[in-house]
Amino acid sequence: MRVAVLASGTGTNLQALLDEVHGREGIVIAAVASNRPDAIALQRAADAGVATAVFRLEEHSDRDGRDRAIADWLAERGADLIVLAGYMQLLSPEFLGRFPNRVINIHPALLPAFPGIRAVEQAVEYGVKVFGVTIHFVDAGVDTGRVILQQAIELPDVRDPEQVLEQLRPIEHALLPEAVRLIARGAVSFDPANPRRVIIDR
Repeated sequence: MRVAVLASGTGTNLQALLDEVHGREGIVIAAVASNRPDAIALQRAADAGVATAVFRLEEHSDRDGRDRAIADWLAERGADLIVLAGYMQLLSPEFLGRFPNRVINIHPALLPAFPGIRAVEQAVEYGVKVFGVTIHFVDAGVDTGRVILQQAIELPDVRDPEQVLEQLRPIEHALLPEAVRLIARGAVSFDPANPRRVIIDR
């Protein structure tokens, strides 16, 4: 399975994929793209010999045009699965239509709670005691796609979002590679009785 990653920032989740699944069990990280030329994720990919590209919005007619260009580039590289790993842009319905049920995202909250940006900050401000990470399929909504994997952690006394993020990173770095492995293995399907429910056959 050829995996493409979209990332906007430091790329620690990309690094987890490179370390844990790249070149194993028939999985190859084949391409990494970003909307930011200064994204550290691009350097991580280059260091691993993975093809990279930058798609800045201002270099395209609009968001749809940018997403078409990304989709074309990923298709040329034979991407079977698209992983959003800290990609801070919404993708157009046309893009998602090019890769049906083949785009997944990692989100630092237990969806459906705290979707969108500043998820950890939202959770801290709300005063929750349990935080977590969700891996989900991407649909046309904002963090509304079907849940693949979730893991929770109790942090009853935390008040600093950065402290929460530090606790969530190891979970992210374990959960995302596991989701990719399961998809590559054909172990992920949808419940015919409830299309919202993802079935994991371990």
